[in-house]
Amino acid sequence: AVRGFGGEVVLHGDSYSDAHAHALQLQKKQGLTFVHPFDDPDVIAGQGTIAMEILRQRRGDGIGAIFVPIGGGGLIAGIAAYATALFPAIRIVGVEPVDAASKQAALAAGRPVRLERVGLFADGVAVRQVGEHTFRIARECVDEIVTVDTDETCAAIQDIFEDTRTVVEPAGALAVAGIKRWLAANPGAAPGALVAIFCGANMIFDRLRHVAERA
Repeated sequence: AVRGFGGEVVLHGDSYSDAHAHALQLQKKQGLTFVHPFDDPDVIAGQGTIAMEILRQRRGDGIGAIFVPIGGGGLIAGIAAYATALFPAIRIVGVEPVDAASKQAALAAGRPVRLERVGLFADGVAVRQVGEHTFRIARECVDEIVTVDTDETCAAIQDIFEDTRTVVEPAGALAVAGIKRWLAANPGAAPGALVAIFCGANMIFDRLRHVAERA
């Protein structure tokens, strides 16, 4: 899609961290401007418009919780800041893979920390360290973090497909997996509608067999 709009695409490394480091090198060598994909106030504000759409579609006082996948934290920071400013009673629940729980580690440590390694199954959220801006906002506005494993993520991909005929990538299915785990741990605790953010349709076709087997 980027190439279709005339952009130059550089693929480097196996994870976001590899690509990020290479992008900073290109910035320095070529005098480019680096636009951070999540740890930037304008990017965070842009992602916060998702919460605006949710609250327009459904009155905020009818929403019990919003479940948001977490990678670097920009998405949940924007959604949490907007939603809780208008409706403080809405719970904001972040969802991370158990093998890439960088936000949970940061909140536990009281600062962003760098994980030695992250799992790549949910590659869209395989970020070793959350951002400074996203950490600060999450510490103030996010109520809790839920972690899910690969099997739960695959089951959520199947759930989403059966309900909507949409194939989401593993990172995109985290919110549904998180809702299922949260409800299992808190039976009957839902204070209103539970909202799941589907974010990502970059499914690799060869991965579908693995997903079906694990689901």
